[in-house]
Amino acid sequence: MRSLEAAENLRLADFTCRHLVVVPLWITMAERFLIEHYQPCWNVCIEGFGLHDPGSGRHASQRSWWDTLHPGRTWADKLQPRERVDAEARLDAFTKERGIIPETP
Repeated sequence: MRSLEAAENLRLADFTCRHLVVVPLWITMAERFLIEHYQPCWNVCIEGFGLHDPGSGRHASQRSWWDTLHPGRTWADKLQPRERVDAEARLDAFTKERGIIPETP
């Protein structure tokens, strides 16, 4: 939730969350199944939603695609930038491949 709250161009009110209660043994398998089945763009194309600050001395890495599209996490500003147009092109290709029509705000 903090990643959504930190994003400068997202509103928390636009998101919903559903929970699946399982025995801890099944958490990893259930998560992998749901990601494989639904293939959400933030796990397949725009990686980086669940990342945390990589720590000192490790900021030579590139900024994630998530942080390129949704700036706001202060630690991500320390990483090497990517071009927003490249992130948008990745997302556009992802949605076209799957026949997804983006909603207009």
